[in-house]
Amino acid sequence: MKRLLIIAILALSFGVNAQQIAPKFEKVGDQVKATYFHANGEISQQGFFLNEKLQGEWIMYDTKGEKIAMGNYDKGVKTGKWLFWEGEIVKEVSFDNNKIASVEKMNVKESVVTN
Repeated sequence: MKRLLIIAILALSFGVNAQQIAPKFEKVGDQVKATYFHANGEISQQGFFLNEKLQGEWIMYDTKGEKIAMGNYDKGVKTGKWLFWEGEIVKEVSFDNNKIASVEKMNVKESVVTN
C-alpha cells in the first residue's frame, strides 16, 4: 500500500511539473522570427514580428505537427486570404481590416487543377 501511494505521488508530480517549452526568437533582417511550441515539443505557431507587431505569413500547427491555419498579418492586422484545415475540409477565409469578409469551404479530396 505504501509503495502504491509513493508511485501515485510521483506520477502526479510529473504531471503537475510538465515543463513548458520556451518560445524561440531569432533576428532575421529587420524582423524577428518567432517559433512557439506545444508541451509535447511540436511547433504550435511560427511567423514574424516587425516593430513588435505580427507581420507577414504565420502558420499554426496541431499537437501532431499537422498544419491547421495559415495566413498573413500586416502590422498586427489579419489581412487577405487565410486557410484553415479541419480534417478533409479547408476553409478559405478572407479578412478585411481584421474582420471576416467571406468564408468558402473546400474538400481536400476534390481536384483543384485539371490537365
